[in-house]
Amino acid sequence: MDMELAHRMLEVVATIPQGKVATYGDVAARAGSPSPRLAGRVLAELADKDTPWYRVLRANGTPAPGIAERQLRLLAAEGVGSTNGRVDLRRHRWQD
Repeated sequence: MDMELAHRMLEVVATIPQGKVATYGDVAARAGSPSPRLAGRVLAELADKDTPWYRVLRANGTPAPGIAERQLRLLAAEGVGSTNGRVDLRRHRWQD
């Protein structure tokens, strides 16, 4: 794994504001990578307790299946609601 790229991805995730979300593709693009899957791998393997990993969703606004309940609960605490397990990206997506 390219650790410089991985650290850029973690920095991108750290800048997602409370109450907003990004997709794995958004994180990858902002870090200079074409690979949303790599962004997911970086978060799964390298995120520490201070990384707001839960603000990153799949392109359809859903969390990964294994972490869905916890992720949606953490997002709800920040005011990001979901309907049927999906966050409305038009409303909550982080835009600069």
